[in-house]
Amino acid sequence: MRELIRSRLLHTLADTFVHPEISPPGDGRHVLSGVTEFRAAAVLVPIMDHADEMTVLLTRRPDHMNKHAGQVAFPGGRVDPADAHPVAAALREAHEEVGLPAHHVEIVGRLDNYHTGTGFQITPIVGIVTPGFMMKACDNEVAEIFEVPLSFLMNPENHQRKETEFKGRMAQYYAMPYKDYNIWGATAGMLVNLFNRLYA
Repeated sequence: MRELIRSRLLHTLADTFVHPEISPPGDGRHVLSGVTEFRAAAVLVPIMDHADEMTVLLTRRPDHMNKHAGQVAFPGGRVDPADAHPVAAALREAHEEVGLPAHHVEIVGRLDNYHTGTGFQITPIVGIVTPGFMMKACDNEVAEIFEVPLSFLMNPENHQRKETEFKGRMAQYYAMPYKDYNIWGATAGMLVNLFNRLYA
């Protein structure tokens, strides 16, 4: 699996260190309503390289947050002016949110930019993580840190299609329920993009 991930993402590696162009709505991948300008964001897709199996590290947002309360997410956030590129932003956010040191992460590539209905263009940075660091959740941003087997997330039988009303329109999204966790929306969508990159 490690070599599959590296080989399928190798051609994207150079682009991880370049600020992506902000593309307009209606790029053929996402249907958005009323979004005319995107704000740059980056997340780390941290694939934990355990000896027995690979997992994906995820967080659950606190219930008291004004936005995305209780949602499952990758470590990440807005790209700050001081960030040299999306990789720097993703690594900074991962260290701030879960205590992941950058030297434990092998950056292997990126996925397609993901546009959200809330006006963010997210650059997902994929990294293979060597375990052995002390995880520490940022109290203001992370209620819980947990891991899900990569084999579960890469099984298309677990990729559910859902539909909801958003800004007066019906919108489709993915969901991947796992135990007591509801992985859905942008996080599930980016995991489906990872599946497509690895297996399509």
